[in-house]
Parts: sequence; C-alpha cells; structure tokens
Amino acid sequence: MKIVTTPMCEEIVKLAGISDYVVNKYPDEEEGDLAILLSESKVKMDSLPIKLNTPMQVFESIRKVSEFAANNLSDDDIKSFFKDYNLCRKYLGSDFKRDIDVKVYSEFLKDIVLDMGFNIVENNPQYVIYPDYLKETVSEIDNLVEIPSHSFVSLNPFERIEARYSILETLI
Repeated sequence: MKIVTTPMCEEIVKLAGISDYVVNKYPDEEEGDLAILLSESKVKMDSLPIKLNTPMQVFESIRKVSEFAANNLSDDDIKSFFKDYNLCRKYLGSDFKRDIDVKVYSEFLKDIVLDMGFNIVENNPQYVIYPDYLKETVSEIDNLVEIPSHSFVSLNPFERIEARYSILETLI
C-alpha cells in the first residue's frame, strides 16, 4: 500500500510508526492508495483525515494513524511525545474556562480558542482573533490578535501549537 501524506501531517505519520510513505503537498499528484492529510483537505484517493489544531486533536490523530498502521500506541506512549512542549501538555485534556470574550475569524482558530477556554461572541468582543491571511479583510479596529496560519508556522504540530497558544496566552 502506497501512503501519501502532506508536509503538515508528516510528523504524525512518523510518530504513529509508519516509515514507508511519500510526502507531497498535493497528494493527488502521486499514485497512492491512501492519503493522510488535514481534515479540511480533499483528495480523489481514499484518505485518513486528521485534525492538528489542539493538543487533544494531535493526540487523537496519533492514535488514529497508529491504529490504522496496527501499531496501537498506548496513551502513555502518545503522551510521551508531548514531554518537551509545555503548552501542549498544559492544554492536553484540559477544561479551562476563562471570562474573556473573543470574536474569531476561521474555523481552525475556533478550535484553539475553545480549547483554551475563551468565549466566542459576535458582538462586543474583548479581542478579535484572526489568521494572518485575513489581515486585509478584518473590519474591526481595536484589540486585534493575529495568529500565524499554516504557511508561516512550523510543520511540527507541537511547535505550531506552542507558537499559536503562546500568542493567545498573552491575553489571559
């Protein structure tokens, strides 16, 4: 079976114990049998979609790919991958609630702000959180918080989370 993964998902594929795969930003360019890619991506071949926006999504994605590969990593095995990432560990399985109202532009950012315990509102937010690629379309003026998108962050999902969460932690 030829597995194709995208650069954003490669680290999960490796951690889950798959060593024979091809990396291509555009999996359909390959003659693969299965694509492991972000859930919002669409391909013609069979796929195993994963999400990597929050620590729990990373955890579940490693588990899902590990089960597919018949490696069946234990929870402790998976948690060991988080050991060098303080914010990932802090928010893994957390249930924070914060009295901070935010307006959010982007589905991937909604996952993150909900995970961190912020309240999503449409009117009178304390902060407006948006991805860098929407900078020109955000109409609010005050309390803007720009978060780097896929193009401007590490391919490592743990480092991506650390970078994004550290920006939002300054609001707490």
